[in-house]
Amino acid sequence: MRRAGRAYGPGGALPGGLSVAQLEFLSCLAENPAARPGQVARLLRLAPSSVATLVNGLARAGLVVRVGGIGDRRTAELDLTAAGRTVVSEWQEVNSRILAAALTALRTASRRTLESSLPALRELTSAVDALADDGQPEAQLTTADTSAAAVG
Repeated sequence: MRRAGRAYGPGGALPGGLSVAQLEFLSCLAENPAARPGQVARLLRLAPSSVATLVNGLARAGLVVRVGGIGDRRTAELDLTAAGRTVVSEWQEVNSRILAAALTALRTASRRTLESSLPALRELTSAVDALADDGQPEAQLTTADTSAAAVG
């Protein structure tokens, strides 16, 4: 998706002239309004210093706003500005065009298989999200879990 996103952006450019990392950061904020920097770092598996760098740059660009956290920036809540929401919408449109083009390239039988698999994929996504929300997904997996997943 990342490589295709670079090709499918208008004129080969990504929305807002941003990097994929910046767009993923904005998308995370769109899904988690009023998130704190530490939360975003955990969700995206980034170092806190990387989040601080992204926030500073995106705030200067007028795409993100910090609320609160006067004495300690780590306690601030982050949110998108109207311009940030517009960029996220454009990024989602780019991703939709990529998926539509890729689906069109598939054989009919493959598309039908994907369609019938959507409920299971939604369930899988929810399970992965639940593991991520719990903090340490790798600590929750046992040898039996991984063996069952490989077989079942």
